[in-house]
Amino acid sequence: MEEQRTNRIKLPHSTLEKISELILPSVAHRFLFGLPSQFPVARMLMGALFGAVTGSGLFFGLVSNISLTFFHKVIAGYAFVAVCVLGGMFSSYFRCTVLLMFPNIFGSRGRAFGMFLVLHALFQGPISNIQHNVQDVAFSMGCNIDLQIKYSKVMWRAVTEPFVQVLEEIVDDSVKFQKEAQNVSSEFQSIRDEVMGHYGYESLGQNDTAAGNSTQEQYVAKTMMRCDYVVKQGIERCQDWFSSKWQECMDTVDSVIINHFLCVPMKFEFLCNIMRVMTPWCEDKIPVEGNFGQTFDKLSSSIDKLGEQFTTNVVLQKLEQHPMYVTALQDEFRKELTKTFQETKNTFENISKFIQILLSFAFLAGFASGFRYAQQYTRNSRFDNVYITTYFKQIDERRKALGKTYLLPMRKAEKSNFIDPCNLKIHPSELKPVIAGLVQVVSLALLTFVLLATDGVLFHFFDIIQRHTFTEFSITSHHNIHIDIDGDSMLAKLLRKTIGAFNTSSKLDIDSSNQQCLPQPHALSHSDYLWCVLPLLLMGTMCCLQVYANRIRRVITAFYFPKREKRRILFLYNLQLDRHISYIIRQRKRLRRRRLPPNQMLSTLLSPLAWFGCKLHWCWVCEEHVRQSKSVQCSDPHCTVLYCPQCWKDLGSSCVCSAHTDSRSQDSESDTDVYYVG
Repeated sequence: MEEQRTNRIKLPHSTLEKISELILPSVAHRFLFGLPSQFPVARMLMGALFGAVTGSGLFFGLVSNISLTFFHKVIAGYAFVAVCVLGGMFSSYFRCTVLLMFPNIFGSRGRAFGMFLVLHALFQGPISNIQHNVQDVAFSMGCNIDLQIKYSKVMWRAVTEPFVQVLEEIVDDSVKFQKEAQNVSSEFQSIRDEVMGHYGYESLGQNDTAAGNSTQEQYVAKTMMRCDYVVKQGIERCQDWFSSKWQECMDTVDSVIINHFLCVPMKFEFLCNIMRVMTPWCEDKIPVEGNFGQTFDKLSSSIDKLGEQFTTNVVLQKLEQHPMYVTALQDEFRKELTKTFQETKNTFENISKFIQILLSFAFLAGFASGFRYAQQYTRNSRFDNVYITTYFKQIDERRKALGKTYLLPMRKAEKSNFIDPCNLKIHPSELKPVIAGLVQVVSLALLTFVLLATDGVLFHFFDIIQRHTFTEFSITSHHNIHIDIDGDSMLAKLLRKTIGAFNTSSKLDIDSSNQQCLPQPHALSHSDYLWCVLPLLLMGTMCCLQVYANRIRRVITAFYFPKREKRRILFLYNLQLDRHISYIIRQRKRLRRRRLPPNQMLSTLLSPLAWFGCKLHWCWVCEEHVRQSKSVQCSDPHCTVLYCPQCWKDLGSSCVCSAHTDSRSQDSESDTDVYYVG
């Protein structure tokens, strides 16, 4: 009876069940691995708690980067958690799918999430920093150009301002200039009257034209006529004096006869003619310069023009190259540059926001991936059914104990089709997704390295510009002109009004620098580098752990669907048992169809090693490398097939060229009936 009771005891069909039986209390073990009818209330409560916890986590991960109002978040959160609670209470698919999200993190979904993290860190870190530094340098160049233009204007103003000031003073004194010109004209009129006037001689009956046409001839003639007139007037006055003295003498002497004798000298009027000798003297002693007339004409003409046309309306022509247009062009260029950088910044921000939204929906992608895996697991017996599980071994042990055909240990060529979940060695079929993931990580790492290196190079370059382009401006200008014009003459007054305007002074002393125009490059912080590098390291780690996480997926699904797991293992065992029986026939048929040795490309690449006695040999059955000393070759000289010792033994120690294939055996190509899902 005791032996029969022991035989009735249910043996654990999985390693997880064995561990649970050893560690957990019996009640907890029966709760986890018992029938669904056991502990129904507790199962529903635990399912509701599981749904609430996982729903809250999924919701916060989903809406963390989505802009919603607090009210909408609360409503959506309650609805989402309620759905998850219902799913946790009544759906094994839901509970299984939620748990499958965790091993999926180490797979392609996790790498996608890590890639989004890296891209987000790149956009927020080096890409944004490069854009900021380039924008800063562009604005710095514009600022330096504006600063140079500004100080060029200051220097030009310092040079031209004294002259402008002189001209402005002349313009301001225009009324005084006009008055002085009129005074000069009026003062010169007396000189003109003296030269051109008809006084000092008897003009009646005199013809100026006969004297000459030029001013020189007229002035000479008038001078001589004045001299003659003076002599004539002297003679007439002399004669009048003799006449008056004769009358006085006659009136003084009363005697008629005596007075005539005494006053006879008063009748010597002829003596007055002696003054006529002055006429030759005038010609000799009062000469007129030969160019007097020409000089007077020029001076008179100048004085006339000075009084009639001279004005002090000084016109200052300022040549400007459309300053308003240049300023508008500079402003437009600055606005366009700012607009371009702002558009680029907005594009980067939009891409960053889009990546954040993708990060949020990555949880949903992981959930959908887990649901698809659970669905395929329960519907397709060939889906991811390549594991030698505990139940597989139990079936094989029972058949071995009953003396029936068994599978374990498998032949060498058969081992390549199965994975031992307890073995840490990576199976070749598991290696492909690992390599694909590492290629993706390396590509992303190269992109990250290029962007970080570019940002670092640009930062150091801009930092050199900042440290070595500092410029100090020192503009010094001293201007002092003082001209003294003494005298009260007309010319002195005129010169004081004109030349005196140049008495100006100015002083300019400016000390400045381009400190405000220097670029201020920004370097990435240590946290930026960590956000770029740590996700890459995490992705690389996930690639290595992906193999073992994929094995855990089957364990989780088998825990929720134990009956389906048994049917899958029975299907796999029966399928492999059929393969095992027809192993020799299938291998011989496969080798007969093969024309070239395995790994032909690798052998061709490594063919130079044959010169050093290191030629590579491959087993045609298991396609593994085998040493030439241990390899088995067919005795037929025309046969080139090589075998490793184990495969030679599995084929019954006979080559394919010497054996006949059973025509009744059918090769169903069952090697592809079950497949691994990475």
